[in-house]
Amino acid sequence: MNVRSLWLEDIELGVRTELGQWTFTREDIITFARAYDPQTFHVDEEAAAASPYGGLIASGWHTAAIWMKLMVRYRQAQFAAAGLDERQQRGGGVSPGFLDLRWLQPVRPGDTVSYATETKDKVLLKSRTDLGLIRSLNTGHNQHGDLVISFVGQGLFPRKPDGAG
Repeated sequence: MNVRSLWLEDIELGVRTELGQWTFTREDIITFARAYDPQTFHVDEEAAAASPYGGLIASGWHTAAIWMKLMVRYRQAQFAAAGLDERQQRGGGVSPGFLDLRWLQPVRPGDTVSYATETKDKVLLKSRTDLGLIRSLNTGHNQHGDLVISFVGQGLFPRKPDGAG
C-alpha cells in the first residue's frame, strides 16, 4: 500500500493484516481496571474468584485499548517506512465509531491475544462526496485460538478528486 496515495478507491477489500500480539499480565489488568473499569472481578483477586468468572479477568475496554495501541503502532510503522511523518497522512485515523462490539471470552492474566484487522466494506457518503468509509472486521484470539474480542471498525478516507486516475 502506498501511504502517499491512500485514497478510498485504492483500498482493497478482503485484506487481512496481523497487528501483533499482547500478553496481559496480572499487574497490567489491575492497573488498567483501577483507572478505567474498577469492577471487582478486574481489580480484586479474592472477589474475582467468587464471581461468575472464577478469577481475575481483563476489562473488555482493556482488550479494545490494546487493539488500538497495536493498530496505531502498525500505522506509524507504515508511515515511517514510506518516509512520512504521521501528520502527513490522509484519512484512516478519523472514525465515527464502531459497530457490533463483542467480548466473547474472558482474558485472564497470562493470556496472549493476537490481533488482526480485515477490510470488509466501502461506503460512499452522500453528505460528504470527498470522503468514504472503510469498515473493517477487527478480532483478537487468545493463545488457544479462542475469539475473545470482535468489532467492526469504521474509518474515514478521502476519495480521489473527480478525474483523478
